[in-house]
Amino acid sequence: MLFSLRELVQWLGFATFELFLHLGALLVFSILVALRVDMMTPVMSWWLVFVPLFTADGLSTYFTAIVSIRLYQEGEKRLAVLRLLWVLTVLSLKLVCEVLLCQKLAEHEHTHDPLYGLIISPLFVLLQLLMIRACRVN
Repeated sequence: MLFSLRELVQWLGFATFELFLHLGALLVFSILVALRVDMMTPVMSWWLVFVPLFTADGLSTYFTAIVSIRLYQEGEKRLAVLRLLWVLTVLSLKLVCEVLLCQKLAEHEHTHDPLYGLIISPLFVLLQLLMIRACRVN
């Protein structure tokens, strides 16, 4: 079952613009990963491959700050603070996972220790928070 855009915006807490921003960054990231893996020569580092994701996180944080300030000025103080806290929590968990994965991939070329459980643990926390939010929204 696919979700509608309205349901995604409601459950994830992101604006439609932010969702498309992250989807565009994911598309560019996927192309860069394919180029990095296909070339088999480390022409570009893993940190450079992850730049679109980091950029999308930064732009999304900036957009959220602007929206929260506007909501606060319009008198929606509770909504502004809740939106800011929620989006910053989601983005920080996503960013921690991205940084840990990028660090692991960069050092994986030198060592062969494929323990990725710690790296994706922020995503497990994020999924639990999304489940709680989905129950509260409905």
